[in-house]
Amino acid sequence: MVRYGAVDVAYPETGGAVVALLVASDRRYATIESEHVLRLDRAAPYRPGHFYERELPAIRAVLAGRPPLDLLIIDGYVDLDPTGRPGLGAHVHEEFGVPVVGVAKTRFRTATHTAAVHRGAATRPLYVTARGLALPEAAELVNEMAGPHRVPDALRRVDAAARAGSRVGED
Repeated sequence: MVRYGAVDVAYPETGGAVVALLVASDRRYATIESEHVLRLDRAAPYRPGHFYERELPAIRAVLAGRPPLDLLIIDGYVDLDPTGRPGLGAHVHEEFGVPVVGVAKTRFRTATHTAAVHRGAATRPLYVTARGLALPEAAELVNEMAGPHRVPDALRRVDAAARAGSRVGED
């Protein structure tokens, strides 16, 4: 069975991190097979240019002990510029060896290499980057994900799960 994942991390005001993972069996993420939310007591402080140091431990924790994924979508960039300066997704790809698609809601100033994906009636694009998957295929995947809004349903759901977990604790 093919397994597609989507992951997001939130940071409660009380400290630590909450990471959410959705796993789907179809590339549209129309059928969510499982949802996992994990709270970590500690998170590295935010350092510009080193975002991965904060997010990667949480992603590592939520994926630990689970069956491997065939593709993972993250909230953010895979590469930060056209020369391949690694962002969070590049580090995730390197560590787990799976294709990673980065979906960002805002443009990063040096990310001139992204594929802009317009979904639904939205005028603002999503900015897609990828490793282990050709950029046009990654953009097509994001464009075809389930949901009528700018942000696909699975990404909205994983974001909401991480944020809800950061308010009420762990699941």
